[in-house]
Amino acid sequence: MSAQYTLLDWLVFASYGAILLLSGWWFNRKRANSSKDFFLGGNSMPTWMVAISVLATSQSAATFIGGPDQGYQGDLSYLATNIGAFIAAFIVSIFLIPKFYQQKVYTVYELLEKRIGPKAKRRSGLMYLFGRVFASGARLYMAAIAVAMILYGNINADSVIVATLLLALAGLLYTVFGGIRSVIYSDVLQSVVYVSAAIAVIWCLLTLIPADFSTILATLNEPTPGADSKLAIFKFDLDFGPSGVFNMASVLTGFVLLNIAAFGLDQDMTQRLLTCKSDKEGSKALLLSIVMVIPVMLVFIFIGLLLYIVYQQPTLMNSDGAQVVQEFNGEKITIFMYYVLNEAPAGVKGLVSVGIIAAAISTLNSGLSSMSSVIVQDLYRPYLATKNKHVADTHFVKAGRVGMAVVSFALAMMAILCYFWQQYSDMPLLKFALSVMVFSYSGLLGVYFTTLFTNRGSEGSVLAALIVGFMVTLLMQPYMIDWLLPESSRFYLGFTWQLCIGTALSTLVCCLGKAQLAQRGQTAVGAEQV
Repeated sequence: MSAQYTLLDWLVFASYGAILLLSGWWFNRKRANSSKDFFLGGNSMPTWMVAISVLATSQSAATFIGGPDQGYQGDLSYLATNIGAFIAAFIVSIFLIPKFYQQKVYTVYELLEKRIGPKAKRRSGLMYLFGRVFASGARLYMAAIAVAMILYGNINADSVIVATLLLALAGLLYTVFGGIRSVIYSDVLQSVVYVSAAIAVIWCLLTLIPADFSTILATLNEPTPGADSKLAIFKFDLDFGPSGVFNMASVLTGFVLLNIAAFGLDQDMTQRLLTCKSDKEGSKALLLSIVMVIPVMLVFIFIGLLLYIVYQQPTLMNSDGAQVVQEFNGEKITIFMYYVLNEAPAGVKGLVSVGIIAAAISTLNSGLSSMSSVIVQDLYRPYLATKNKHVADTHFVKAGRVGMAVVSFALAMMAILCYFWQQYSDMPLLKFALSVMVFSYSGLLGVYFTTLFTNRGSEGSVLAALIVGFMVTLLMQPYMIDWLLPESSRFYLGFTWQLCIGTALSTLVCCLGKAQLAQRGQTAVGAEQV
C-alpha cells in the first residue's frame, strides 16, 4: 500500500512549500537584536496572536491524528476536559502570571531562584528539559511516520530518519533568526493550514455519507440498540483506571492540575504568555486560547465520528460492511491515516498531508524556542555569572540561536530513538513518551505549590520533590505494576490520578525544607531597619 498523489495534490504541496519559504523570509527579515526581543518578543505581541500560538502549541501532529481516533473509538467526552482547563487558567492568571511580570522573568523557573535559590531554578529547568525532550521528540516521531508514509510510501528506518531530519531542519530554519516572535507568527499560519485541512475532510465525509445531518446525529446518538451515545460529553462514573480519565471526577482534579502545569509551569506554553504587553493581556490570551481550543478539538473529533459512520455503519452507508484493515506496509495505523492514504479525494489528500506537516512544524518550533530559553537563561547565563564573565546582551541572542540548533538535534535524535525503541521493545513507548510530561509535572507542581502557598521549601527539598514526583509516577505505570506486583494485587490508575498522587507527595516532601533564602532576606531587612 502506498499513497498515490495526483497532480492536484502535488500542486498543494508546491503551494505550501512556497508559503513556507515566503513566510519564513518575511517572519525572519527583522532579526532579534536583544535577549528580551529574542525570548520575549519585546513584550509587544498582540493578544489574539498569542492566544492562537498557545492553541497551536497545545495541538500537534499527535492531536491531528489522535483527535479523529478519539472520535472513532470513543465519544465527545474529551471536550469536557476544557472545564478543567478554564479552572486552571483562572488559577494561573491569579497566582502565577502577575508574579512572572512583576519579577520580569524570561523563564517560569526564575521565580524559584528569587524565592528559594539558584539551584532550585536550575534543577526545575533541567526537569522540564528532560520531560520536553521525550514529549516533543515523540511528537516529532509521530509526525515523521506520517510524513514518511506520505513522501516515500513506506515507514522503513531510512525513510523515517530522513523525514525526521527534514522536519527538524525546517523548524530550525523557520525560527532561528527571529526568535519567539517568528514562532508566534508561524503558529498563526500553521494553525490556519491544519484547521483548514480538517474542515476540508469533514466536508468530504459529509458528501460521502448518503444521509442528512439529522440522521447522522441520530445514528451517533444511538449507534446500535442500547449502546452508549457517541455524542456524550459529560461522564459521571467513578472510574480511576486508564479508561476513566475523561470522567468529571478526573476533569475537576487531575485535568486541573495538568493544565496548571501546562499553562503556568511549562516554558513551552508559558513563554508565549510572557510576550504580551502586560500580565492582564497575558491572562486574556490564555483564556481566549481555551475558548478557541473547544471548536478546534470538536472539528478533529467530529472527523472520527464521521469515519465511524463510514466504516462502522454499513446500513446507513448502503455498503456490504467489509472489514477495514488498518495497516500500512504491515504496520497498524489510525483510521484517519487509513482514510487519507486510501480514500481521500485528490487535492484533499495533499491538503491533509501539509496539515500534518504544519502541525508538526508548529509543535517543533514551540519546543525549540522554549527549551533554548531555559538553556540560556537558567543554565548558561548563571554559569557565566559564577565565572564573573561580563558579556554583551547580544551574546545571549547568539547563544539562543545555538541553543535552538542543539535542541533541534536533540529532538531529532529522540525521534529516531523512538522509532528503533518501538521496533525492538514491547514497552508502550508512544503512550509513555506522549504523557511523559506528567513525570515532570508532578514534581514541578509540588515545588510551585510549596513556593506560592507556604513559607517552606529549600534547594534540597526542591530536588527531593522533583525526584519523588518522577519516581511515584514511574512506579504507577502499568509496565512497572506488572513487574513489581503479583497478578492478584495489580491495579492501574489513569494518568490524571497518577498526577494527583505524585503532586500531593512531592508537595509534602518539598514542604519539609526550610526557606533559608527567605530567612536570610528577612534578617537583612530587619538589620537595615535597626
